[in-house]
Amino acid sequence: MKTTMRPSRVLAKLRAGDVATCFKLNLADARAMEIAAMAGFDCLWPDMEHVGNDLSVIEKGIWAAKSQDVDVMVRVARGGYSDYIRPLELDATGIMVPHLMSLADAQQVVRMTRFHPIGRRPVDGGNADGGYCNVDFKTYLKTANEQRFVVVQIEDPEPLAELDAIAALPGIDMLFFGPGDFSQGIGAPGDWDDPRLIDARRRVAEAAVRHGKFAGTVGSPANLADLVALGYRFVSLGADVVGLSTYCRGILAEVQKRSAGETAGVYGAGKRGL
Repeated sequence: MKTTMRPSRVLAKLRAGDVATCFKLNLADARAMEIAAMAGFDCLWPDMEHVGNDLSVIEKGIWAAKSQDVDVMVRVARGGYSDYIRPLELDATGIMVPHLMSLADAQQVVRMTRFHPIGRRPVDGGNADGGYCNVDFKTYLKTANEQRFVVVQIEDPEPLAELDAIAALPGIDMLFFGPGDFSQGIGAPGDWDDPRLIDARRRVAEAAVRHGKFAGTVGSPANLADLVALGYRFVSLGADVVGLSTYCRGILAEVQKRSAGETAGVYGAGKRGL
């Protein structure tokens, strides 16, 4: 029986011209990943840049997502090639490299994460992505290049000078605009209406589309249509910590509201002499 690599749900949608949805997870729990996957998102985004997730956490999350045929994009910590390829070897469908700063930086990412003939990613087919040596060697390299995606984050002003060259680089699938750090990089932290931020968001999408790549960013249901109109086709629409916080606060707010009403009723009855 021939073993094959699982195709990417995200790439299938993007290559068909559709919009792919994503959900970010900070909680180190595969059950949270499974719940988000069951909700129907196309991709889950666990983090290794800002969150203390180790590879065992990532591995369990990938299993949970795969049970629902959902992709996993791991944001890696900046480092050496092992930091970049190990999530892929655990069968993450993609990786996102934060704070890409230049064309030379992008070229190095491609060299470390893409197999021949695009790059020089070190080969070990004995992991989950290679079916534990059950995927044919040449098929493994070819399919990994076609069905695993590499995303670079444009979240600083520095790479804008080489944006077109970065977008044109073979081996890069997606430019992902990060407004939070970009706002800090231009000296306007948290000013989402700064013209420089708005212009950069537009430029990232246009460069990706111009060179046949995909544009991604963070958003919400409220501005999704606007982002799609700009050319974005991959949008992260929420996060587990935000959802849990909103749910907990909502419960307590309802309890406090009801308690205040019941207290007012008691006081009113006392005033009426009841």
